[in-house]
Amino acid sequence: MIRAKIRTVDQLRRDLAVWRFRERVVVFTNGCFDILHLGHVEYLARARELGHILVVGLNSDESVRRLKGPDRPVNSVVARAALLAALSFVDAVTVFEEDTPYELIRVVRPDILVKGKDYDNREIVGRDIVESHGGRVITIDLTEGFSTTSLINKLSAGLPK
Repeated sequence: MIRAKIRTVDQLRRDLAVWRFRERVVVFTNGCFDILHLGHVEYLARARELGHILVVGLNSDESVRRLKGPDRPVNSVVARAALLAALSFVDAVTVFEEDTPYELIRVVRPDILVKGKDYDNREIVGRDIVESHGGRVITIDLTEGFSTTSLINKLSAGLPK
């Protein structure tokens, strides 16, 4: 069941056709989700509450390295995708290789694009695509005190040098 939620772009296209035929509201968000934590889980649960279907775009390992540095990701894309897919409120996980999910958003054409409030609403990647077909871009609160970088820093501080 978990692996069945991990979709290629072609598989996702087929799923989207079915969901759209059934008039489901498709919500899209994306990220690295390197070390899944409470902040991620609460964010994804809130995103799912905005519609019927939650599609998560997941940065590939190479994409994470380009964005976060050579020591990241901590977890492989296979592990990250499986953990996201294990969440009951995540309907599909699709990996993208680029640094941004722009092309994936073009494929998904979500009704709602969600990002955390740490993003400037005007600069959210894919905003133009979503709004061009009448969709909405929504920013939602993040759970305070949780970030992958802060978790990694705490772990590193506790390790012997």
